[in-house]
Amino acid sequence: DLPKIRRNPLVEIIAINTGCLNQCTYCKTKHARGELGSYPPEEIVARAVQSFQEGVCEIWLTSEDTGAYGRDIGSSLPELLWQLVEVIPEGCRLRLGMTNPPYIMDHLDEMAKILNHDRVYSFLHVPVQAGSDAVLFDMKREYTISQFEELVNHLKSHVPGITIITDIICGFPTETDEDFQETMELVKRHNFPSLFINQFFPRPGTPAAKMKRIPTQIVKSRTRELSEYFQTVKPYEGREGKIYSVLVTETSHDGNYYVAHNEFYEQVLVPKLPELMGKMFKVRVVSTSKFSMIGELIDDSQVIRPSLADALQLGQVSGGAGKEATENSAPLRQTNTSTLMQPSQLHKYFKTTFILVLSVAVFIRILQIVHIL
Repeated sequence: DLPKIRRNPLVEIIAINTGCLNQCTYCKTKHARGELGSYPPEEIVARAVQSFQEGVCEIWLTSEDTGAYGRDIGSSLPELLWQLVEVIPEGCRLRLGMTNPPYIMDHLDEMAKILNHDRVYSFLHVPVQAGSDAVLFDMKREYTISQFEELVNHLKSHVPGITIITDIICGFPTETDEDFQETMELVKRHNFPSLFINQFFPRPGTPAAKMKRIPTQIVKSRTRELSEYFQTVKPYEGREGKIYSVLVTETSHDGNYYVAHNEFYEQVLVPKLPELMGKMFKVRVVSTSKFSMIGELIDDSQVIRPSLADALQLGQVSGGAGKEATENSAPLRQTNTSTLMQPSQLHKYFKTTFILVLSVAVFIRILQIVHIL
């Protein structure tokens, strides 16, 4: 089994599939990663179980498009998630990664039930990329704005308090002033608490790279207008006095607080007390800012130690050399990550490695010839 070292001993990041089903005109994911390849659900669940036995208290599911999971193996994302919630210990939580609109639309009711589960963050990252149907068509995004808003509104009405964040590309080659204003109107209607704003960049080999680009000053102007509006959105304003159950997993960048998240994956800064790291407890919000809230412990709050074991030390190997951390636990099937690679990926890997080695050998030989001369 291939070992791994977690960047954060309390958080396990699990890739559930690779590749994608889309053909977006600006993106190279399909070219780089190939067709959708979903990993077997039993291996994903086994990895989650192992992680909790190694002291992890939060798992993140990631991929290029989590919503497409299982379509190539006769399964689905909700089926996988229901299997995972059965093995998540009390007080631990799961965060779902990015999902494109088309495939999650097929499971809205089931996803709402899962996102209401107390061991799953009520959080979803759904990139819309543009607020204009014309631009979405040119991007080959395979959905309309009305469909995107149906998704957002359905989840907001069925998952109270859910956090939905999105992405916007400013300056796609065919974006007109009217198209951009439609994007602005979309953002204003929903006031997303987090918004990833990107300027269009022509990736070589993509259809969009062959399109006539919009003047740079116009792209910058649109990006600035959208960014300035986003800065006026204050999702946490008026939350003072609210009580949340939060889970601490890291330290703030300035080192002054511990970083926790409530059930909606909203950031709450809490006192930096060592006994709180990796724990779940209740806080009362005392102040807010643009991107976070500050919470104080409630006096009678019970501190829950959710993980099954002490977390591995920073830099300690999980799985292979880290087995001593779970030697007293029930036998667990280890996930061999090499078996998760698809044949096409293995072929690309060995081909790339061969070309790299050959190039180095040729370069060394040229240096030898030059030295002789």
